[in-house]
Amino acid sequence: MSPTTQAHESAGNEKPELTIEKVTEVEGISEYRLSNGLRLLLFPDASKDVVTVNMTVFVGSRHEGYGEAGMAHLLEHMVFKGTPTRDDISKSLADRGARFNGTTWLDRTNYYETLPANDDNLKFALQLESDRLVNSLIREEDLESEMTVVRNEFEAGEDSPIRILMQRVQSCAYDWHGYGRPTIGNRSDIERVPVVKLRRFYKKFYRPDNVMVIIAGKFDTSKALEYMGETFGTLTVPKTPIDDTYTIEPAQDGERSVTLRRVGDVQYVASAYHIPAGSHPDYAAAQVLVNILSDRPSGRLYKELVETELASQVFALAYGLAEPGLLMALAEVPMEKSTDDAMERLLDVIENSFAENPITEKEVQRAVQKLLKQQELEAAETDQIAVSLSDWAAQGDWRLYFLYRDTLENLSVDQVQRAAERYLVRNNRTTGTFIPCEQAQRIQIPTAPDINQRVGNYTGREAACPGEAFDPDPLQIEQRTLRGELIPGIHYALVPKKTRGQSVQMGLYLNFGTAENLRGRVAAAELLGLLMARGTDKLDYAELQDELTRMRANLSVSSSVGRLQLSVKTKREFLSGVIELIRDVLNQPRLDAAELEVVRRQIVASLQQGASDPQRRAMLSIQRSMSPYPKDSVLYVPTIEEEIESYEAVTCDEIRQLHEQFIGKESGQFVAIGAFDPDTLLPRIKQALDGLESKEPYAYIPRPAQTGVSGNLDIIQLDDKANAFFIATQQYHLSDQAPDYAPLVIGNYILGASALSSRLGDRVRKQEGLSYGVGSALSARPKDDRVDLMVYAITNPGKKDKLIATIHEEIEKVVSEGVTEGEVADAKKAYLEAARIRRTTDGPLTSQMLGQVFLKRTMESTADLERRIDALTADDVNAAVRKYLNAADLVSSIAGDFAKNAPEPTENE
Repeated sequence: MSPTTQAHESAGNEKPELTIEKVTEVEGISEYRLSNGLRLLLFPDASKDVVTVNMTVFVGSRHEGYGEAGMAHLLEHMVFKGTPTRDDISKSLADRGARFNGTTWLDRTNYYETLPANDDNLKFALQLESDRLVNSLIREEDLESEMTVVRNEFEAGEDSPIRILMQRVQSCAYDWHGYGRPTIGNRSDIERVPVVKLRRFYKKFYRPDNVMVIIAGKFDTSKALEYMGETFGTLTVPKTPIDDTYTIEPAQDGERSVTLRRVGDVQYVASAYHIPAGSHPDYAAAQVLVNILSDRPSGRLYKELVETELASQVFALAYGLAEPGLLMALAEVPMEKSTDDAMERLLDVIENSFAENPITEKEVQRAVQKLLKQQELEAAETDQIAVSLSDWAAQGDWRLYFLYRDTLENLSVDQVQRAAERYLVRNNRTTGTFIPCEQAQRIQIPTAPDINQRVGNYTGREAACPGEAFDPDPLQIEQRTLRGELIPGIHYALVPKKTRGQSVQMGLYLNFGTAENLRGRVAAAELLGLLMARGTDKLDYAELQDELTRMRANLSVSSSVGRLQLSVKTKREFLSGVIELIRDVLNQPRLDAAELEVVRRQIVASLQQGASDPQRRAMLSIQRSMSPYPKDSVLYVPTIEEEIESYEAVTCDEIRQLHEQFIGKESGQFVAIGAFDPDTLLPRIKQALDGLESKEPYAYIPRPAQTGVSGNLDIIQLDDKANAFFIATQQYHLSDQAPDYAPLVIGNYILGASALSSRLGDRVRKQEGLSYGVGSALSARPKDDRVDLMVYAITNPGKKDKLIATIHEEIEKVVSEGVTEGEVADAKKAYLEAARIRRTTDGPLTSQMLGQVFLKRTMESTADLERRIDALTADDVNAAVRKYLNAADLVSSIAGDFAKNAPEPTENE
């Protein structure tokens, strides 16, 4: 059976002659329609040496019927299981180094892969997607194993209080519409769905006339159209049409409430309101309202709840959907605070503050500029736009992406004020308790408008400035890299190039302190960066954020023991102004006591929540086992209680003193990639650093490998946790330039780093169905001649012993039986292609080069490692694996609710 043979097409269907007609073009994106009804978007971008193929099937959880809850998401998993011509889709993608995934949402399911740009990869991706669109096997045996994996994912979500609360509020807000069902589905439906019914659902929705394919990146348009004709173009349309959904949610006529009681350490309150569909003009106003409410630090909810200490954090979001959706606001409430007080203030701000204090032009413009900044920064990444366009297409038409931008730019204060007054009212609310009222108030939400009337004649603007072709080969990158010493102690690497949208990515390390002079200052060192990002002597937190938004810049500042780190993304036209802000952040940070209290509360709340989180507790256990340092050492790993105590004890004066005495230009690294002039950039960066002078010496703090720790298993009981997390580690005294390192990298890739196509993925997830997420990771600390191995998995607590035994068996099997030449060849190709893809994105490349500059290396070191990997044989890999891997020596921990340990129900129960 050929890849495009339709396993489920109706008998007697005739294949008409193929035609591909261009429908429209907007800002460099062209839409085509195939004669079988399939829609195609082409978005060429030669600036990155990758191509992304995104297939969106217009089916989501809202299309599910009785007994089908979670079926769209389950099918997303099943179509990775194979077709008559492809046994392992995940492995075939991984073998080409692809970055790939599938996602399911309320209106759509999408599958995407990003591969190195060449004709063969593009054709492969289109063959694969057209094949699994119609020929996926949907076998009984695959359903049996994948059902337990999806249930494991369901259980993992059950452990998140905020996620479950959002689902409960969403369900309560809808009486009849499919949006009331969460995408993950219902546990009993997941466990009991008959494979025949799943196949029927698949055949109904997975068809060419219900699909949009997006090709973005570096490709030849004529060949893309040719390959589309050879793959998707040969598919025929079943004779039975898809019935449109027609349920309209009635107007809500009174407030609703839902209460969730579960084990946890942090409280939440939430309130949701029905809003129009994403295609409605009022949706842009709803997104602005979200920002006005929850923006940090200028948002109304932030000021009224976080700054008054009623809550540690606030959040808000608005669902953009094909039909009327929800605007939801949430607050994280510390245990010692009252949820009643927090809820009262939350509702007062949302439903009353706009009448008492009407929305201002400044609030609207701040929100609009932030939303536009997000879209503009996203526009520089064609693979991100490909996924975003699929969401807008699911809302009615991909061109809504641009109409939304245009609507934002022309949004008035009056429009936003009217939206607040219309939708953010008591009778449209879902939260709290029911309160009788004298007169019903029904809020009629507008239906989705006629899409053709909105977008039919839309032409958009000129396409964004394209970037140049960029070869991600490490030697080619090195050839165009400018290196030097900016000032004594500060070394740099610059990669000037034309980028899409004239974007610039920068990173800066400032190294400070020693193991001795930082003793007793660990918490202050970790808080310093967060506090520096919250204002300067000239600008408070809100004003600083406003300036960054105006200049389309993202700035993050973080710190740890021994290092202050800045990461910046902006556009060429704003580069000078952004560097001025960086200079003020570095030299004149506000370090405000009130902001310290906000940060402290958020961190403490997070730590308190982590006390009952399986992943954080298991991770902390092995970190403490592998860090045998005394309490007064800067490398000591504290308990959660000790960490909370240390953060609560830090004063603002201690942080100011740390900045004044330790932060200087004695040692540092700077990297910039993108659209800039080096002769202009370097003097400005030098000027930004001029005022920094450290009064304390700097020396690297070594973190040597802990090779003498005996293997063990720490079992952590956490009540009422449906999901368990397992993690294990080993450390090796090994240089990343030693002969054993490259074969160990590939050995680990085969073991578990290549996700679903790895030994662990195949055995633990595919064959046994024990885990939704399982894998391994190998990381090097070159400065310490240290390499860490980590193995991890999530599972049902009742499967704890079987999971651990299975993982140990697979490690022992790799050691005793070895790997094959075929496995090594596949792993080498996949690893090298994946590394190449990572270098096509400026953010990860900036981080990689910062590390190299710190180590006094160049991209030659990356090329050398890749040459060594390319030359490996199975004998090389097996020798390294047998020398280092030992399941018995793993330092392990698993956290979950093992006290219940009830047998899992069978599918017939």
